[in-house]
Amino acid sequence: MTRLDFGNRRAVVTGGASGIGLAVARRLAAGGARVALWDRDPVALGEVRSTLGADALAVSVDVTDNDAVASAAHETATTLGGIDVLVCSAGISGPNAVTWEYPIEAWRQVFDVNVHGVFHCIRAVVPVMRGGGYGRIVNIASVAGKEGNPNASAYSASKAAVIGLTKSLGKELARTGIRVNCVTPAAVRTAIFDQMTQEHIDFMLSKIPMGRFGGVDEVASLVCWLASEECSFSTGAVFDLSGGRATY
Repeated sequence: MTRLDFGNRRAVVTGGASGIGLAVARRLAAGGARVALWDRDPVALGEVRSTLGADALAVSVDVTDNDAVASAAHETATTLGGIDVLVCSAGISGPNAVTWEYPIEAWRQVFDVNVHGVFHCIRAVVPVMRGGGYGRIVNIASVAGKEGNPNASAYSASKAAVIGLTKSLGKELARTGIRVNCVTPAAVRTAIFDQMTQEHIDFMLSKIPMGRFGGVDEVASLVCWLASEECSFSTGAVFDLSGGRATY
């Protein structure tokens, strides 16, 4: 594993208590970052915080609640002395159903977490980064946001929205020291699979030319490069991580 230098950097990772978020947090911490895990599961937060070092911060927060996110950003920036990196990894898949039968409340919940949650975090953290003159924001989108998965219209549409949000924010901040990018993984086996039918899981695997699911550490490798100082001339961009499924 190549070690990226995050010495003296302060990082926030949403959904940081498990899955991709936790893998990213561990990689950032290994590079010297002080990491704040934001997650709505306080039990999981307590279990993993100590594995990231004595300086790690665990903040129980629901990203769908704008006031809670604003409070978490203030607490984090105050405790760590600022925020240099934001990785928006919190997300849900929602149920599998055809669009015309998709449950209304489930649709709203998917957008509340996957889109509004990212917006709330950006809205709270960007002013802190602008004050410090530096920042790296990486949003976890999905190949579904580029191609659209059948029986997953809410998830696909929400991740397309994350891609659009990333492009807009990247342009808005292009003349600052803040870079904004997103990654579009194909399916990665995490707890989010528990929300899907086996039929849908099999469909996703069938679309990947490599014939396997991605690993959380593979995603973390790309995310952490995008979160580093080395990523200096890419912003508003979408980085494929799909085992050959979507190469555009």
